[in-house]
Parts: sequence; C-alpha cells; structure tokens
Amino acid sequence: MSIDFSKNGFVRLTDIIAPNGPIPVSRSTWLLGVKTGRYPQPTKLGPRITAWRTEDIRVLMERGWTDRP
Repeated sequence: MSIDFSKNGFVRLTDIIAPNGPIPVSRSTWLLGVKTGRYPQPTKLGPRITAWRTEDIRVLMERGWTDRP
C-alpha cells in the first residue's frame, strides 16, 4: 500500500522509512535525525501511538531528505 503524502493527516514510522516508505534510512538513523532536528518531530496521538504529519514528510521529500535544515 502506498501512502498519499499530498493529503493531510498522519503517517506512522513504517510508512516513512525503508523498506516500505520513501525515505531509505533505518529506524535508528531516523530517530537520531529527529533528535538532532534533521527530520520532523512526531506527534503523540496516544500513549503508544506516535505519528508524523504528512505535510512535514512531504516538505522533507521536496527539499531532499539528506539536507540539513
């Protein structure tokens, strides 16, 4: 299943990073990037649910995921 990043909403980490998502990085690389500000901050939707806004991921893909902010 492919996520439509042109719509508003939230996506889970497995829909963002490899092997299913458009950003070819590992989970640990992604989380380090979130911590250092390289990647967007998540939103807590519940006690065990973390997601990212599709708008933030779309901007990241447009500017290039390897670029620093």
